[in-house]
Parts: sequence; structure tokens; C-alpha cells
Amino acid sequence: MATPALSTGTLAAPQPYRLSGKGATITYTFQLNGAPVKGTVPIDRADLTIDPDNLGASTANVTANVRRARTGLIFATEALKSASVLNAAAFPLARFQSTGVILGPGGRLSDGAAIEGELTLRGVTRPVRFDAALYRRQGSASGDFRTLNVTLRGSVDRTDYGATGYGDLVQNRVDIDIAAEISATA
Repeated sequence: MATPALSTGTLAAPQPYRLSGKGATITYTFQLNGAPVKGTVPIDRADLTIDPDNLGASTANVTANVRRARTGLIFATEALKSASVLNAAAFPLARFQSTGVILGPGGRLSDGAAIEGELTLRGVTRPVRFDAALYRRQGSASGDFRTLNVTLRGSVDRTDYGATGYGDLVQNRVDIDIAAEISATA
């Protein structure tokens, strides 16, 4: 298990972070004809800043290319990228821009924190909220924040973004799980 990270006052200035060599993936789950189907979208870019003296001011700007979305079923993958769902040909990028961080108990970015922001899919932007956690690498020293693990979990209603295709087969709720390893750039 990773070690919880970053309570207020641990570093002196806002720190820029980037995806580490392991990168990051968005895993999504939807119900197809009553059965759960998982898919992935790799994250192309993440501009992240963590401010340890004011964790609530930390920011995230993340972009993923939905043309690279995949499920375990080729027909579901093609339907997902079609004009009636993600419309990947016309809107290849999904974007999340944070608007606020709600700290967990003790002013931490673990154990009950959340991140709010705006998610843009198909050219439609809507507010979202994800449960969030940020942890130091397991076994790292208590002040070593060079590499961190981030997890985000939440749900969206795909119809809020105009992704209405295959409504007779696919439920509207889509669960999103994001796992990333990030590294300080300074």
C-alpha cells in the first residue's frame, strides 16, 4: 500500500508535475445490454501543479485523445467512437480542467478528498466531481514528493454530453477511474 502524501506545509512552493514514464490511463465502465464493459483511453497530456502550502489551489489540466479509446470488443469500440456517441472524428480530444480541490480530513489530498472541474466531451463542457487521492510512492521517505500516485473516481451521464447513441443497449451512466504516476519536473 502506498503512503498518504502531502499534508499542508510540507514543501515551500507550488510544484509542476508531469506524467511519469508509466503514463496514465482512464478506465471507464458502462453497461452494455446489462453486462459491464470496461474500456480505456490513454492520457496524452497532463499539466499539473501541486501547491503544498495551499493544497486547495493545486491544479490539473488533462487531455486524452478519444480516437485511441478501446474496449475489449471491436464492435463496441467502433460504436463508442461513432458520430452518435463520442464522435471522435469531429471531437478527437476530451479535456478536464480543474476548478477546485476539496481536501480530506486533516487537510490532506488522501482519505476523502475530491477534485471538481469541467469535463469537455464532444465539444460540450459540464461540471464534474471526482473522488481523489494522492500518495507518495510506497517506501519513500516522508518528505520525498518527487514521484506521486494519483487516483480519481467518479461517474458521468453520457447524455449530458450528447453521447446518446445506442440508448437501447447502453445505459447512460459511465463510471470513470483514473490512475496515474506523476513526477516533479523541478
